[in-house]
Amino acid sequence: MNMLMAALPLSYFSEFPQKFYDSFIEKSRYKNIVIGLGNTLLITFFAVLIGIVLGTLIALIKVSHQNNPKKLRILNAIASVYLAVIRGTPVVVQLLIMWFVVLQSANVDKVVAAILAFGINSGAYVAEVIRSGIQSVDKGQIEAGRSLGLNQRATMVKIVFPQALKNVLPAIGNEFIALLKETSVAGYIAIQDLTKGGDIIRSITYDPYTSLLTVAAIYLLIVLGLTTLLGKLERRLHQSDNR
Repeated sequence: MNMLMAALPLSYFSEFPQKFYDSFIEKSRYKNIVIGLGNTLLITFFAVLIGIVLGTLIALIKVSHQNNPKKLRILNAIASVYLAVIRGTPVVVQLLIMWFVVLQSANVDKVVAAILAFGINSGAYVAEVIRSGIQSVDKGQIEAGRSLGLNQRATMVKIVFPQALKNVLPAIGNEFIALLKETSVAGYIAIQDLTKGGDIIRSITYDPYTSLLTVAAIYLLIVLGLTTLLGKLERRLHQSDNR
C-alpha cells in the first residue's frame, strides 16, 4: 500500500475530487463499471457451473478407468487429451480460439462464448480437484457399500461422491475465486467486463489512476468477501467432521 501511495503523483490527491467526478459522475461514466461488473459476475457464475459439471464427468471417467483399466478406454483417452490441452495452454488463447475459430460462423453472443471458454478451462482444474477428493475417500467405504448390495455406480453416487464433494468444496471455492480474476481477459474479444469498463474510462479521461485503482479495489473486495465465506465454510466442515 505504501508503494502504491508513493507511485501516485503528489498533485493527484489535491485533484482527486475533480478526477473522481470526471471518471465516474460526468456523463454517468460509472455505468461502465456497473455493466462490466455485471458481465464479470455473470461469466464467472455460469462458467463455474459448467466447470463443475464437466469436471465431475471427467473425474468420474478417470476414476472408473483407473479402478478398471478395461472400462471407458476411449473416454479416458479423450479426457486425458482434454486435460493436457486445457491445462497446457493459456486461458486467453482458449478464449480467442473459442470466439474467432470455434464460433466464428455461429450467431452467438460474446458473453456466451466467454462462458463456454472459461467453463471448459475451469472444468480441467475442477476435474483434478474432484478426482483427488474421490481418491481421498477410504476404500473401506466402498467395500461397505458393496457389502450392502449396492453396485459400483450406486456406491459411487450414494456413498463416495457425497464424501468427496464435502472434502473438495473449499478447493472448488478457490477455483471460483481464481476464475473470477481470470475473466479479466474477456476484453480480448471486446466484452465489457469489469477490467474493460475501467479501461474505457481511462481512455476517455486520460487518468490511469482513478478508474483502474477502483477496478482493482472492486476485485479485491469481492475476493476478500469470498475468502471470508470460504473460511467460514471450512470451519463448519471441520466442526461437522469432529462430531
